Amino acid sequence: MGRRFGWLWASYAVSAYGSGLGFGALPLIAVLVLHAGPAEVSALSAVGPAVGAMLAVPLAPWVEFRRKRPVMIAADLVRFGAMASIPLTYACGVLGIGQLFAVSAVVAAAKIAFGAASGAYLKTLVRPEDLLVANSRFESTNWSSIAIGPPLGGAAIGAFGPVITVLADAGSYLLSALGLTAIRDREEAPRRRETGKAGSLLDGWRHLLGDPGLRALYLNNLLVSGLIMATEPVLAVLLLRQLHFPAWQYGLAFAAPCLGGLIGSRLAPRVVARYGRTWVFRTIGTLRAVWLVGLAFVRPGVVGLVTVMAVELAIIVNMSLFTPVLATYRLERTPQHLVARTLSAWSIGQQAAIAALTALGGLLATLTGPRTTLAVAGLLALATPLLLPRREPAAPHEAAPHEPALLDSRA
Repeated sequence: MGRRFGWLWASYAVSAYGSGLGFGALPLIAVLVLHAGPAEVSALSAVGPAVGAMLAVPLAPWVEFRRKRPVMIAADLVRFGAMASIPLTYACGVLGIGQLFAVSAVVAAAKIAFGAASGAYLKTLVRPEDLLVANSRFESTNWSSIAIGPPLGGAAIGAFGPVITVLADAGSYLLSALGLTAIRDREEAPRRRETGKAGSLLDGWRHLLGDPGLRALYLNNLLVSGLIMATEPVLAVLLLRQLHFPAWQYGLAFAAPCLGGLIGSRLAPRVVARYGRTWVFRTIGTLRAVWLVGLAFVRPGVVGLVTVMAVELAIIVNMSLFTPVLATYRLERTPQHLVARTLSAWSIGQQAAIAALTALGGLLATLTGPRTTLAVAGLLALATPLLLPRREPAAPHEAAPHEPALLDSRA
């Protein structure tokens, strides 16, 4: 798909593997270095990204009317500076929990801005017929980084200390920025079409909620993503504290199934070609939600480990097949002048839903226990397919004659 797409994919891969190495690094530093309690660690996992989502709201129209590649480079440099500040203050002995909150929020906001800019930028790089293939490549890269990165990061922390993976993550953003700089294309500045700041801020949500197909998928995705992510800290308590899984088994239970993401993402173009996109939305969208309730029945020992891995594998295979099809459809339905705001609205809503459901899950687990919380989340997930589109959506928006039509990936 061309040299420019190759550089973009390489930059994404470097960043993704760096983030994989640094997965969960901030809560780990809070516990090991700052001796934070459960309340502080939970707040760091929920409040930081939620604040970052709020910071990203006014950025959406700004990103929309700027050249996208400089925005992506700036977002990478901001994340590099934020993450690199942690090993620096750690070495100076002045690292505090407040800094971790600030870094978490800044990185979350920059990630949303990057995703919005990259989606709009990709529309100028990839032919319409290559949309799904390109999205599948990014999706497979993402899942492989999650499968490989955390185990290597854990080994690196054991050998070199708690901030080494943060340093690697920071360096990956710098390398990503350099890769984007190497593209060296001439990108035209978008023309502003609207007046009024309030309208610009809300136009992404107006588009998502005004389009019947996108509205159904958006609401479904908010609930499915939120419920799945809300179970992670609760499941950690169940496995590590109540069932006494060794740390290596806990890591294996989540890392190994991520390889299923390679299977699902690579199958996506073939499945769509054979069965159609509507079948994927209805069938695969249902299959990614029905397995979650199985986590409530995990038992000690090898049987419990196999149960967790089987459930996670089933969820990930279906998610990785569903996601690139959704990403392609979302861009096909979105006019060029709304792409950045639409992707920002999608990411902000998803992040807010995850934060809210994670907080509610933690509260319910405190009152009732982890198994009850996992069962409730699983039962709620069984109802989410009701929000999926029931028929073939109408034809997508057509791009204006001067606008190239195309793709999304990193959202």
